[in-house]
Amino acid sequence: MRIIRYRENASVRLAAVTDKDEAYPLGDTDFLTLLHRAQRLETTPATLVRKEIDGAAPLEGDWRELPLLTPLDAAEVWAAGVTYLRSKEARNYEATAGKLDATTFYDKVYDAERPELFMKSTAARTVGPGDTVCLRGDSNWQVPEPELGLVLDSEGRIVGYTIGNDMSCRDIEGENPLYLPQAKIWKQSCSIGPAVRLSETVDNPYDFRISCRIYRGGVLAVDESATTGLLKRKLEELVAYLKRDNVIFDGTVLLTGTCIVPPNFFTLRPGDKIEIEISGIGTLTNIAVKA
Repeated sequence: MRIIRYRENASVRLAAVTDKDEAYPLGDTDFLTLLHRAQRLETTPATLVRKEIDGAAPLEGDWRELPLLTPLDAAEVWAAGVTYLRSKEARNYEATAGKLDATTFYDKVYDAERPELFMKSTAARTVGPGDTVCLRGDSNWQVPEPELGLVLDSEGRIVGYTIGNDMSCRDIEGENPLYLPQAKIWKQSCSIGPAVRLSETVDNPYDFRISCRIYRGGVLAVDESATTGLLKRKLEELVAYLKRDNVIFDGTVLLTGTCIVPPNFFTLRPGDKIEIEISGIGTLTNIAVKA
């Protein structure tokens, strides 16, 4: 069961999408309202949704053609780094000018007990499906980072899963690790969507398949896939560190790191179309533009 949010005329609507890809309108207009209503009724969001759509008529047409919005307004988006071997290799390449045999702090954090966590975005900087993501004007090496996103409640419980695009400047981060905020955070540098998969409807979050396709001039330029089974750290481990002496807001999103990095010679250009697909959640599509 997935939850989407879309615009209908001047209104914002919420809908539930079944595994048969049928979308049913819901009474709530916001994911957090749905979550809070389920908490008040001492039930789960999926149970609440199933009761609400029982006997209802689905929306006409393909839900993917709706004017989709971010599935929720996440007050904060956090991200974890170097959680996959592929990510560690890419970060090492950036930091050592291609000398892959060099040992760096990325090797240390990959093997350390404490994971790398950083603030990625706020609601005002986060865009949704079909929106544009921005390219920094002072970077010459920029890539999308496809990631599984955890949707958390204020207690740090995982209530859902979404898709995240953690736009990154590889040259800025590789120049100096203290430049990480500038390599990660700028306007429209984060995208989430198109849906939130309710956690109770996921059997094994380490079975998600993630794919990234980048089209340039209508031609497929990058096409890579991997699975969350390659994740070195447990999802609960990442959440536990995020919660330490921290305030977690309902609807906080934690991106769990990338297992897909485009070839080292590749950098995004204005007009590139980015598609990130995660099995059971959907496809997040954005167009890159100059900031």
